[in-house]
Amino acid sequence: MIREQRSPRGGSRDQRTNRRIRAREVRVVGSDGAQLGVMPLEAALTLARNEGLDLVEISPMAQPPVCKVMDYGKFKYEEKKKAAESKRAQVVVQLKEVKLRPKTEEHDYEFKVRNTRRFIEEGNKAKVVIQFRGREITHKEQGTAILNDVAEDLKDVAVVEMPPRMEGRLMFMILAPTAKIAQKARELVRQAAASKKSSPPPAPGAGKPAPAAAAAAAADAAAEADKDSDEGAQEAPSPAAPAAP
Repeated sequence: MIREQRSPRGGSRDQRTNRRIRAREVRVVGSDGAQLGVMPLEAALTLARNEGLDLVEISPMAQPPVCKVMDYGKFKYEEKKKAAESKRAQVVVQLKEVKLRPKTEEHDYEFKVRNTRRFIEEGNKAKVVIQFRGREITHKEQGTAILNDVAEDLKDVAVVEMPPRMEGRLMFMILAPTAKIAQKARELVRQAAASKKSSPPPAPGAGKPAPAAAAAAAADAAAEADKDSDEGAQEAPSPAAPAAP
């Protein structure tokens, strides 16, 4: 019995190829995209083998199944490469927690709001938390007022995804970037991915002397040092002969 070819994760099966194809007749698409018509499986396998390629079942539910002559290894590599590029161009949304107190000073508040704005402009979300201590919990309206101020100060870049709510001694809300800001963040990520893809990788050893050149330079330096030492020995005056008695 022919087993279905499955992905390494055990999920959905890959396309059947060559002898894994079960149909007796298949509709064949050539390697150049030409429609070659319906033919027996053995004839299609021979056609693919003569071109040094694989026969890949691309539409198994059709009657008869549609198969294409292609380099299956290259096809899978290109699919994997495209998936990696697509993933690299996606914005990974993070959730940053910003903590405030009912008695947070004005400069601390402004500092944290600026950081929250920068984080949201990068396409991320922010969880703004008011932490109550002791009897501060009896003045929940102060926490609500602070959260409303944050939402008002950031309304040009963020929308309230989750309104203020209590959880124990914490009151929090979640802000998400507006559609315009989220689109801008995606564009920046795509541009960065495209720029990284277009820039050629540095050549191995770029900026470093080649081993042979470095060895030659070291040898020349050593020879020059020996030459200088020999000349110094030749120029040194010989000791004076002792005077005759």
